[in-house]
Amino acid sequence: MMNLKERFLQNCFQFTQDRNLIENLWSEIEKKYSEKGRHYHNLEHLENMFTELDFVKDKISSFSNVSFSVFYHDVIYDSTSKSNEEKSAEFGKLRLQKLNLDQDSVEQISDQIIATKSHRNSEDNDTNYLLDADLSILGKDWKTYLDYTKKIRKEYSIYPDLLYKPGRKKVLKHFLELEDIFKTEDFREKYEVQARENIQLEIDHL
Repeated sequence: MMNLKERFLQNCFQFTQDRNLIENLWSEIEKKYSEKGRHYHNLEHLENMFTELDFVKDKISSFSNVSFSVFYHDVIYDSTSKSNEEKSAEFGKLRLQKLNLDQDSVEQISDQIIATKSHRNSEDNDTNYLLDADLSILGKDWKTYLDYTKKIRKEYSIYPDLLYKPGRKKVLKHFLELEDIFKTEDFREKYEVQARENIQLEIDHL
C-alpha cells in the first residue's frame, strides 16, 4: 500500500510538476496532523480512511478529489472550536488553488470537507463514501473502538467528565437516531450493526 506522502505527491502531480510546491504542501499537512494533542485526528486516521476507500475506489467518480478531501478534512483541529470543518475547507481551498485545480473541483472538495461536520446524507455519492470512511472506526471490533474512545477523550482532556460525558452522550445518541449511520450500501453492510452495538455500549459505560 502506498504511504500517505506518496499518495499526496501522486495526486498533486496530476495538476502541477512543481515538486517544491508539492513537498511544501505535504510538509504542512504532516506538521498539522502531528500536532501535540492529536491522539485520534492524526495521520493514522488518514491512513485508515484510505484503507477503507481503496476497497470502493471503483465506485468513486473522482478519487482524486476525495483524496484531497481526506488530506484536508481535519487539517485544522481544535477540540474547543465549533468551526474546524469550515476552517479546514478554507485552508484546503487556498492550497488547492496553488495546484491549478479547476474551480469546480476546489468547490466540491470544500463542500465534502464541510459535510464531515454534520455527516448528513449527501446527493453526491463521492461525499457519502468520504463520510462513511471517516466514521468507519465506529463499526470496528470492540477493542479497536474502545481504543478510539480513549483517544477522543484525551483530545478533549481540557473538559472534566462533568462536561465531557453529557456532550459525548449527545453526539452518540445523535448517531443512533439516524436511520442509517452509514450512507453507502458497502459500508452499511460492513459496519452498521457493529457500530450501533459499540455506540450503545459506550453510552452504557458513560
